[in-house]
Amino acid sequence: IGQTTGSSPCTGARQAQLSVRSVDLLSSKTGQNRQEHHTELYHGEELIIRRGQTFQIELELNRPFNADTDKLHLDLKTGPLPMVSKGTHVIIPLVDHLEDERWEAKIVEQNGNKIKLSVNSPASAVCGLYGLTVACNSSKGEAATTHSSSKNIVMLFNPWCEEDTVFLDDEDERKEYVLNDIGRIYYGTEKQIGARTWNFGQFHEGILEACLFILEKSDMPASGRADPVNVVRVISAMINAQDDFGVLVGNWSGDYSDGVSPAAWSGSVEILRKYHSSNGTPVSYGQCWVFSGVTTTVLRCLGIPARSVTNFQSAHDTDVSLTTDVYFDEELEPIDYLNSDSVWNFHVWNDCWMARPDLPPGHGGWQAVDATPQETSQGTFRCGPASVNAIRSGQVYLKHDTPFVFAEVNSDKIYWQRNLDGTFSQFHSEKKAVGHCISTKAVSSDERADITHLYKQQEGSEEERIAVETASRYGSKPDTYSSPMAEDVSVEVKMEGEGPRMGADAKLSILVKNLSSQPRRTTLHSQVAVMYYTGVLKGTIKKDQMPVELLPNEGWLSFKGYRLGVFPLTPKGQNPVNLDLKSLCISFSVTQVTITG
Repeated sequence: IGQTTGSSPCTGARQAQLSVRSVDLLSSKTGQNRQEHHTELYHGEELIIRRGQTFQIELELNRPFNADTDKLHLDLKTGPLPMVSKGTHVIIPLVDHLEDERWEAKIVEQNGNKIKLSVNSPASAVCGLYGLTVACNSSKGEAATTHSSSKNIVMLFNPWCEEDTVFLDDEDERKEYVLNDIGRIYYGTEKQIGARTWNFGQFHEGILEACLFILEKSDMPASGRADPVNVVRVISAMINAQDDFGVLVGNWSGDYSDGVSPAAWSGSVEILRKYHSSNGTPVSYGQCWVFSGVTTTVLRCLGIPARSVTNFQSAHDTDVSLTTDVYFDEELEPIDYLNSDSVWNFHVWNDCWMARPDLPPGHGGWQAVDATPQETSQGTFRCGPASVNAIRSGQVYLKHDTPFVFAEVNSDKIYWQRNLDGTFSQFHSEKKAVGHCISTKAVSSDERADITHLYKQQEGSEEERIAVETASRYGSKPDTYSSPMAEDVSVEVKMEGEGPRMGADAKLSILVKNLSSQPRRTTLHSQVAVMYYTGVLKGTIKKDQMPVELLPNEGWLSFKGYRLGVFPLTPKGQNPVNLDLKSLCISFSVTQVTITG
């Protein structure tokens, strides 16, 4: 038997098992990824991208990739317990052709041992911080080799993507509500509207990390970060520290000695950095405009279009009655312990932009969200997102917290008197007492834009009255508008000029009109009190009451408790043109006022 020596014939040398030597996420600010995804303004070395849009990465392999025998896929994981079923562990296969609305990758360049992949994500992807691993194996059943990227991927919401629920189709509005890092927040009174410049600073170093930290600290399941409705609701809760060790401690006491006065902040950056660097110790102190400014920063940073909104004469409804209620006893003395509702000079919250697939059609667009801790919602101090369209039409049964925001902008102020049997009856109402000059910064300019028309129908119109009565039927006093009330005697308080100024006289007149065809006998109760901008009474300066008797179509003027003028009304109930209201008024001097906030 003979024996052959030497090597046996073969078809070629055995290929080495495929492995990845390095991953380049192409995360440079000036590179294609960051430019195409509108993320070039962010700091950081991670790849910062937006969902629903392709991005590129490069892999260096130990040998050239062989499409016939080699297999490769990407693993993306986010959250503490990544799961494929929850969308927090994503397995991205290699495909020949990319299709929309799914995770997949395609080789678009191959040069020696290097390949470039184009990776596609769906517009419903979970947002947040992902770790990337590349797994390689061959068709011969060998064990897979893996390589983890040293850098992470940050996935944001995408207002540029039509399939994303936060899609905003106007480029100027995207520049304003997503990319602009400086804004204006309005305050004061409707007669004297002030503006403060606010540095949102969503692209400053460390702010993206702080925003992701807030999401992580919220204990929201990572899978919940796919839905902007859920994310906004969580952010609303986390910006205040009331019950979850959130970002800001609210303080309206006037004593800020152990922290920073709310009026001293001029931007969000220092607040968010301080919260993150202290591992989640709440920052002292904030009031409504600070809560709103920080909320705008966080939402814009995450890719959700947002703006700060100021409502003047903003009601705070404490009992879900959808009315602002004032209670008096049998002698028309205020019942302090019942008068918990208030009207703030101004209140600042936020609008954010998104579709609302969880609501009936027509309720997408701007959504009101408020991080100032006023009332709890499902046990937590938060508010929204509430569809502004639903607020406008009085559809307060649509989630989230629409009744509260409706009351802020369009509740009637109802005056109740206690009867001898302990029940209460309405004796007066003010239909235009709240929700004036709702303001936000205009797109592409520093001008003030009045958006009252988005929140409510024309004041006094039939549509506005229908919205008010529709809303009240879903409140805790559904019968408020069921019994007719005589409204032929009206009371109006007028003040000269723009209103009171520190150290100057404030002149006002009280005008009572009888618009009916019958005589009317009534009593005018007046009270002058010091009030914080939040609507909380500090102290009473003067109280008075006087009888008023009016003939049909007669008007009456008061000055320091004296009946100074009775005059006939014109057919429309207006003052006669020759009446000089300036000479018939109550005058008092404001010499010293302490205002908190």
